[in-house]
Amino acid sequence: MFIQDLKNDFYRQLIGKRILIIVNYDVDAICASKILQSLFKYDHMLYTVVPIMGVTGLKRAYSEHQGDVKYVLLINCGGCVDIVELLQPAEDVTFYICDSHRPLDVCNVYSDRQVCILGDPALEENIPGFESIFYDSEGEDGDDDDDEDEDGGENGDSGAGESDDGNGDGDSSERVRAPKLSRMQKHEQRILRQRARRQWESERDRIMFDYTQFSYYGRSTALYIFELAWKLSKDNMDLLWWAIVGISEQLLLGKIESAAYTLELENIQSHVSRLTNKTNDQNTMSASKINFENDLHLVLYRHWTVTESMRYSRYSACKLKLWTLRGEKRLHELLVEMGLPLVHARQTYSAMDLILRKEFYSMVEQLAEKYGIPDIVYGTFTLSYGYRSRYAAADYVYALLAILQSVKKHKTPEDCFMEASDALSRQHKQLLNVGIDNAKLLHAAIFRQVQSCLEAHQVHSTGSFFYYVLQEEHAFFSYPYALALLAKFVLHGHVATTRVRQAPDLPLIATCPLDASQGMCLLVGIAPVREDSPKNFFGKAFDQAAQKSKTNLLQDFFEPSIVQLRQSDLTRFLDALTVLLT
Repeated sequence: MFIQDLKNDFYRQLIGKRILIIVNYDVDAICASKILQSLFKYDHMLYTVVPIMGVTGLKRAYSEHQGDVKYVLLINCGGCVDIVELLQPAEDVTFYICDSHRPLDVCNVYSDRQVCILGDPALEENIPGFESIFYDSEGEDGDDDDDEDEDGGENGDSGAGESDDGNGDGDSSERVRAPKLSRMQKHEQRILRQRARRQWESERDRIMFDYTQFSYYGRSTALYIFELAWKLSKDNMDLLWWAIVGISEQLLLGKIESAAYTLELENIQSHVSRLTNKTNDQNTMSASKINFENDLHLVLYRHWTVTESMRYSRYSACKLKLWTLRGEKRLHELLVEMGLPLVHARQTYSAMDLILRKEFYSMVEQLAEKYGIPDIVYGTFTLSYGYRSRYAAADYVYALLAILQSVKKHKTPEDCFMEASDALSRQHKQLLNVGIDNAKLLHAAIFRQVQSCLEAHQVHSTGSFFYYVLQEEHAFFSYPYALALLAKFVLHGHVATTRVRQAPDLPLIATCPLDASQGMCLLVGIAPVREDSPKNFFGKAFDQAAQKSKTNLLQDFFEPSIVQLRQSDLTRFLDALTVLLT
C-alpha cells in the first residue's frame, strides 16, 4: 500500500509511539536516517536505530527488537522482498518502507494495511495489475463442492425413482440421465478452468519476469524525507545538506541517470534560496551557507593535489589513459596549456596561488572539449561554514564511503555506521577529514589496481561479457562499494584501450576473495559502458545461472548485482552465465 501524505498518514501516526528504524548500509540511507532522527528529537519520540548490511541482518534486527515495538521503519531496505513472508510479524505490527531500490515487491505494493510504502505510485514503472498476478482459487473450490453435492443428489434421486410405483418410469429415467450430462459438462468445465489457469500462470510468470528483470533505483530517500521535514516546517540548512549528499551519492555511484539528477536540481535550488533568505541574518562564523555551482568531476581535488585528483578520477583517467606514459604526457600538456605550473599542480590545492585557484575551473572548462573530457563539468552544491571550511557534496560522499569501508578487527560495521553518521554533523569535522584521507588511499589503490590489471591484460572476454578475477584477498576490495568502484574503473579503462568493437556493449563481472578460511568470494556485475540507463540485469541473470550450474549463491545484499559464492564454484558459475547470456 502506498502512502503519499507523509505528514498525516505517516509522521503523525508515529507520534507518541516507540519506533524501530532499520537502516541499510549506504550513504543515502544514513542521510535519510539522520534527517528522521532530527525530526523525532523535535517531538521527543522514542526510537531505536539498527544498521544492517543485508537480508540476514534485517531478520536478525527485527527478531532482536520485535518485543518492544509495533511500528517498524525500513530505510533503503525491505522494499524488494516480501517483508511479511520474510519476518513473519504479528498482525498488529506495521511496517513503513522508504526504499530507493527498485522494483518493489508486489506483495508489499498490494498489502492492505501491514506494509505501507512511502511514495507516489504514479512515479513507479510498470507495476503489474492485481488481477494479473494474484489468482482467486475460491471459485474453483466452490465448483468442486458443487460437483460433490450433485453426486450426492444424484444418488438420492435414483433411490427415489426406484421406490416409485412405476407410474413415472420415463420421468425418473430422464431425471437420472440429466445429472449424467451435467457431470460431463462439469468435467469439461473443470478441464477448461485448469487450462485457463495454466495459461494465466504462464502469463503471470512472463509479466513478473518483465517486472523483475532489471534492478535499478528510484528517487533519493534522503531527499524524500527532507520534503517531509519541509512540510512539517522543521527543515533547516543541515537537513537540506544531508539530502543533497544523499542524491549526490546516487549520481556519483551511477545509481541514477544524470537527467534524473538534473531534474531534482531546480527543486533543491528553490529550497536553498528559501532557507538562505530565512537565515540570512545569522552572519556569524558558525552559520552555514549552501551554494549551487558548476564543478568538476575530479575526486576530492579541493583536498588533494591537482595532478593526483586528475589521475585518480575515473572519468579523466580513462579519457586521457593516465596509466600509460602517453597519457601522463598528455596530462602535462593539458596543465601547460592551462597555464598551471607543475610546481603548483603538485601542491595541495589549498596551498596553490589564490589567482590559480580562482581560475582553475574556467581553465579546465575551456580545454575540456579539446582534450576529450567534455562531461567533466556538472552542477553540484558546496557547503561553507566558518572561514576555511568549504566542501562539495561529492567530498562528503567519498569520505562517508571510505568510513563505511573501514571495517577492521577492532571496528565493527556498526561502529563505522555511527562514525559515518556523526561525520555528517559540522561539530565532527575531524571525522570527515579522516574520511577524506581514507578516501584518498582508496582511490589511489583503485588506480594502481586498474593500472596493473590493464598492463597485465587481466580482463578476459567470454564473448557475452568481460570478467576480472582478483586472486588475493585485498584490504580495500573485499567490500561491496570498493569492489564496484574498481570494477567500473576497470571496465571503462579496458573499453578505452581495447580495439574490440563490441567492447562498449559488454558488461563486466569482477570478483575478489572475501574470506580465505571459508573459501568465499564477492562478485559484482557492472552494466555496459554504452548503456545510458543505470538499470542492471545481473541480479536475475545471477539467479538463473546459479540454478543452471547448481551452485549455492548467497544473494544477501539489497543490491541484486552483488552476490557471494564459493570460490570452488566460480568457474562453473561463470560457464553457466556465459551460456545464459550468449
